[in-house]
Amino acid sequence: MILQLILQLLTLKIWGFIKNYTKIWKLSISREMPRNKGKFRHHGRFIYMIKILFICHGNICRSPMAEFILKDKVEKRHLTSRFEIASAATSTEEIWNGKGNPIYPPAQAELRRRGIDGTAYTDFSGKRARQVTREDYEHYDYLLCADTANIRNTIRITGADTEGKIRLLLDYTDRPGCSIADPWYSGNFEDTYRDVDAGCEGFLAYLKEKGAI
Repeated sequence: MILQLILQLLTLKIWGFIKNYTKIWKLSISREMPRNKGKFRHHGRFIYMIKILFICHGNICRSPMAEFILKDKVEKRHLTSRFEIASAATSTEEIWNGKGNPIYPPAQAELRRRGIDGTAYTDFSGKRARQVTREDYEHYDYLLCADTANIRNTIRITGADTEGKIRLLLDYTDRPGCSIADPWYSGNFEDTYRDVDAGCEGFLAYLKEKGAI
């Protein structure tokens, strides 16, 4: 009787191990659990970080807004350890003598108006524009662009999108294929915020549906 109980317990432990291992293996070969070095143990299991790079033309309006909007959402969901989030430009227009410009003041004001910038994680005071690099394509799992021109210009820098990493942010909304208007020209930062926010919400919903978070 005791021997039978021990065998049953061992069987349950082995089966639990197989289930966990299978789940991790399946996720590790998907885009949601990327095959990179960003992983850590959580309750005895390997958890892979999801690395996102937002991209726009100058990295002073749309992409940094997306960076900190997503950081705000991730922090409120207590998922900061699961994500690496950054932003970059396709051009060097906002980079002078090797130093990037800060987020455009009206974009900063819109973020603060929405309550973003109140924590160390969402503090954007030190954010400076930088240009996307070829190495970014290897490092990040998702390169999410504000418009179609950003996609073309990103590919010119990174090379062909062989892994399907480069997409529009609004592809994760009910407006796939649409671009986010550049508020540098439109002056409408409220609309830009609304579009970026919808894209970030849709992206998180996508990750949740795929079992990545």
